Amino acid sequence: MKTTVLESLNQGLMAALKADATVHLLGEDILDPYGGAFKVTRGCSTAFPERVIPTPISEAGLTGVTAGMALRGLRPVLEIMFGDFTTLVADQLINHISKFRWMYNDSVTLPLVIRTPMGGRRGYGPTHSQSLEKLFMGVPGLTVLAPANFSIDTHSPGSLLENSILYTDSPVLFIENKMQYLQPLLTTEILSDFDVELRFDPSDSEEQFPIYCLRIKGAPPATVTISAYGFCGELARQAQSKLAFEEEIFSQLIIPTRLSPFALQPLMESVARTGKCLLVEEGTRSLGWGAEVAALLAETLGDKLKQVKRLAALETPVPAAVSLEKSMLPQQEDIEALLRKMSA
Repeated sequence: MKTTVLESLNQGLMAALKADATVHLLGEDILDPYGGAFKVTRGCSTAFPERVIPTPISEAGLTGVTAGMALRGLRPVLEIMFGDFTTLVADQLINHISKFRWMYNDSVTLPLVIRTPMGGRRGYGPTHSQSLEKLFMGVPGLTVLAPANFSIDTHSPGSLLENSILYTDSPVLFIENKMQYLQPLLTTEILSDFDVELRFDPSDSEEQFPIYCLRIKGAPPATVTISAYGFCGELARQAQSKLAFEEEIFSQLIIPTRLSPFALQPLMESVARTGKCLLVEEGTRSLGWGAEVAALLAETLGDKLKQVKRLAALETPVPAAVSLEKSMLPQQEDIEALLRKMSA
């Protein structure tokens, strides 16, 4: 039976709670039998009733409480029910939590993980379907992570979450795309058509975050590099496979799990060979992750970078109508169309 991303994240939470008595889980409606809006916390309150704490509907307040818990030596995990509500925690996160280690000359640690689902494609409307992670990228002292739907060696969404809870002593914003939850984890056996290289960001630290580099086995050298994260990483993988087998358009796909700070090396190495890069994200196109990566590639590679394209959501609120939502968000066929143009 295949494990889903949701089950993997649940296992990561359970493992962290079991491994360390200082780990506490807080959030709205996280107690059994409900187990959270997307069921990631299901079973946790039954197994660890003293350390799973339901909270009032006050995102700013409970973020401040968990910051205090972290400063006092605990390892809290906070669930924000929808990523849209991270706007309510921005003051605590940007003006306080991310700065405390620096303000107090590293005499304190702040091991707080804030988990939240982002993204659309569910018809939830403009205030429950956004991808707002770009608002938090580039904040000094804050790490932004987005799991991928792979289980390679010992690395999975659950292990990324577990390690972030247990071993990272600075605040983490952990982005879970809603469409990933029921996706099965992809193993090397399932990915039999792919060569999967596992890199780490950074490579010289105990805090390592997986970067997945995919090519079709036995294919000629890639002519385009693709990079995407979260659910868009899976859309890009499917587009990569379809174009390789049906149209002999070959690419390399780079899927990072740490969005900020961003590690350029694996992507830079690939683009230095192909000269072309397609960047895919679910957030709106302007001033986002893709724009920053494109700028970094241009600064680093110079004339070696022949072409870079960004594919992202249109510059509108997310519609509630499913048909309109689909036209607003990047789809697999959009990735395929751009890859055809870039490979021509």
